[in-house]
Amino acid sequence: MKASGHVTGEEKGRIMLFALSTCVWCRKTRALLDQLGVAYEYVYVDVLAGAERDRVLAEMARWNPQESFPTLVIDDERAILGFKEGEIREALG
Repeated sequence: MKASGHVTGEEKGRIMLFALSTCVWCRKTRALLDQLGVAYEYVYVDVLAGAERDRVLAEMARWNPQESFPTLVIDDERAILGFKEGEIREALG
């Protein structure tokens, strides 16, 4: 499984999803982003190791100190923690 990637779609700003490969809510968030047709980056934190994992967790902790998943960051301005379909739709609508 790829640890990270880019999904093409409509540009709605920089969208970054911090997720776990085994998390059902993370999968639901990715499915919603795909349904909305937006471009986004994602990273499966549990697939990373060592210094790269530490770097990604430190970046994520700026937005979510509890380090819970999924964490969706939009334009380095706003974070949506957990699967909140209405909030995600509103932010990216």
